[in-house]
Amino acid sequence: MLRDGEKYAFELVRELCDAHGLVTSEGTIYPLLSRLRKEGWVNTVWKESDSGPPRRYYTLTPTGRRALAEFAEEWGPFKTAVDGLLDREGSRE
Repeated sequence: MLRDGEKYAFELVRELCDAHGLVTSEGTIYPLLSRLRKEGWVNTVWKESDSGPPRRYYTLTPTGRRALAEFAEEWGPFKTAVDGLLDREGSRE
């Protein structure tokens, strides 16, 4: 979700909830973003907000982009394997 630019945590929560009902909360996102920051995969910057307190915006680092690319490469075969298992289980019913 950070591939195309910076976002703040609540924005990420909203987008995840809109994505086919992936229910999440800020309590889930903040620890994940903190871990990504400690790994060096995201940078953060505080910006003033017109509608409240300052917000911390997150962006991918070059290291984060490489990690995302590696994950994307591994996701296809993993998804195919899981789909195959689910198809096989569904045919047994």
